[in-house]
Amino acid sequence: MTRHDPAVDAWFDRYDNPQRDLVMAVRDAVLDADDRVTEAIKWQAPTFMYRGNIASFYPKATKHVSLMFHRGAELPDPAGLLEGEGDVSRVAKFADADDLERKRHALQDVVRAWVAARDAG
Repeated sequence: MTRHDPAVDAWFDRYDNPQRDLVMAVRDAVLDADDRVTEAIKWQAPTFMYRGNIASFYPKATKHVSLMFHRGAELPDPAGLLEGEGDVSRVAKFADADDLERKRHALQDVVRAWVAARDAG
């Protein structure tokens, strides 16, 4: 069962965006990756955490859903889900529900890699 934080639910109640349903579906996919992953509102957006900040949504994106992995450059990404060239962050983008389904395992693998790295260190 997916664990939703009431503050994040309240944020979604006020969230007016054409990608709202897809953002909510990505939210559930991230939370379903590992029972220890939690969520909160940080930087005025839903943020996922486990022993640090994993990822936050770009809430103003309207053409697709963007999920920024704060330290994504450190994470293994064999499926090539994460975009970006910087030294620290990476972004996962989802165009629609079908795109999320195609990328669900890769998304959850990246989240699980974060959890495993935090448990190992």
